Amino acid sequence: MNAYAELMSFQRETEALAQIMGRLGWDQETVMPSGAAAQRAEEMAALEGVLHARRTDPRLGEWLDHAVALDEVAHANLRHIRRRYQRNLRVPARLAAELARVTSRAQGIWAEARRNEDVAAFLPVLEDVVALRREEGQAIADGGDVYDALLDDYEPGTSSAQLAEMFGALRPRLVALRDRILGAAPGPELRGTFPEEGQVLLANLVAKAFCYDFSKGRMDKAVHPFSSGSGTDVRITTRTSPADPFNCIYSTIHEVGHATYEQNIDAAHFLTPLGQGASMGVHESQSRIYENQLGRSRAFTGWLFGRMKDVFGDFGIANEDEFYRTANRVSRGYIRTESDEVQYNLHVLMRFDLERALMRGDLQVRDLEAAWNDRFLADFGFAVDRPSHGLLQDVHWSVGLFGYFPTYSLGNVYAGCLHEAMRRALPDLDDELGRGDASGAVRWLRSHVQRHGGLWEPRDTIARAVGAEPGEGPLLDYLESKFGDLYGL
Repeated sequence: MNAYAELMSFQRETEALAQIMGRLGWDQETVMPSGAAAQRAEEMAALEGVLHARRTDPRLGEWLDHAVALDEVAHANLRHIRRRYQRNLRVPARLAAELARVTSRAQGIWAEARRNEDVAAFLPVLEDVVALRREEGQAIADGGDVYDALLDDYEPGTSSAQLAEMFGALRPRLVALRDRILGAAPGPELRGTFPEEGQVLLANLVAKAFCYDFSKGRMDKAVHPFSSGSGTDVRITTRTSPADPFNCIYSTIHEVGHATYEQNIDAAHFLTPLGQGASMGVHESQSRIYENQLGRSRAFTGWLFGRMKDVFGDFGIANEDEFYRTANRVSRGYIRTESDEVQYNLHVLMRFDLERALMRGDLQVRDLEAAWNDRFLADFGFAVDRPSHGLLQDVHWSVGLFGYFPTYSLGNVYAGCLHEAMRRALPDLDDELGRGDASGAVRWLRSHVQRHGGLWEPRDTIARAVGAEPGEGPLLDYLESKFGDLYGL
């Protein structure tokens, strides 16, 4: 057996073990009994120890030295394995296991603190998480920027300086558009009570409309919706609120975007480094284009209006046009995941600045809540009223995902580029969406983005799909056109 074949055989086993680790995480956030948290933390730490040993096995270095890439796929596999190997060599096994143990425990503490509106109960374990991730970032950076080292886990080849420049270009036009909208007459909003059974029925319906394969996945409830897995086992979660069925419906569509990306990767890449999305930014481009440009389009909301009337009866919205305005209502709000398209990125940009300051040591955990509240007031013009609407609203920091938040806005930028190219390629798209059929859009995305998995670098994946270098222009043009029309600006 040659070096490349031996390397890939070893790597497939490592990828399979990583999938098992992911399944433990899914179980913890969905159906694991609360009393099992301490034991699960030890289980996660033990498995992380096994994975770290494999990821730093000296044989990897030997195989990488002797492996020959005979085609594009082999070249990409070697690129991924070499990058991860060099990274993992810098992280001590003790640190990797401790991170798994502490973040597993921290997730449960965060969930309880969020329920009780108790920031003080969460801060001690968050301090531990931040300290461990900062230590990891310092080890990986080897004298370079700590935050950039962590960002590379989620968006390889992108620096925080590049993101700051892009976000700096986004902010002025987003703020100006937001202010003009909020100065206009407010759009209609949903009122009433929407039973959970009906919301779950609609969630299943929209998941199928966007081609989620339930024979290779399932849908459950979680505090914070997420997608988990790859290949032939990709699971999604959603959540319900009696007063807000859009939360359930659009969280589901968002997670289906992630899930179908994983389901649609070429089967030849399964259990290899190419068998997952190119990056979190590219992943978010799929979830955001499903949720917003497609799911909140005039055509699709027209179809959804009829389905909601079938399930809930008369709920106070007169017609399809009014429902379209309701689904795209811009209003003051605290929660990132419930935010409209115009303000969503402002939530992300705030988190990007705060977590970068945390990782660089410019902000201490004990001062984080005050910094959050001050920044929110400055950016949105009203004060945070309770912790679950502020610092405690997101799960990400509890599980150590520092460097993840900016990929949401990067994904929005990528989605803007993809939507512009898709509209040129699919002139009948609105007719299909008006029938509740997103399969044409999904096929286009599968062909141009999803099936390739991690074959190319993230930015190159989008550039190949749209035929140009990605930038923020298409997203901003789309938002100004859509919401200018909605609000008569």
